[in-house]
Amino acid sequence: MPQTKHASIRAQQRGIPPLVDRWLDEFGEEDHDGHGYVRLYFSHRSVREMERALGHQPVCLFKRYLHAYKIECCADGKTITKGWLTRRIRRN
Repeated sequence: MPQTKHASIRAQQRGIPPLVDRWLDEFGEEDHDGHGYVRLYFSHRSVREMERALGHQPVCLFKRYLHAYKIECCADGKTITKGWLTRRIRRN
């Protein structure tokens, strides 16, 4: 996926490897904010799906990266920023 310069700088500063970015695209849960942006993150459901697809061992080795998230623009699909979840995501 294309990303802005800001997103690539933030990923490097925050230590988020490209593999986690691909996993977010493939397995991440989407949360639309209603303003044209989507947050992708790992939920319990998406982690179980990753374990079924990749196996328990690889997911367990990368457990520290399961709190990563990224924000994408709905219009052009570019990644705006990446970071770490520090709070629980409240779903309605």
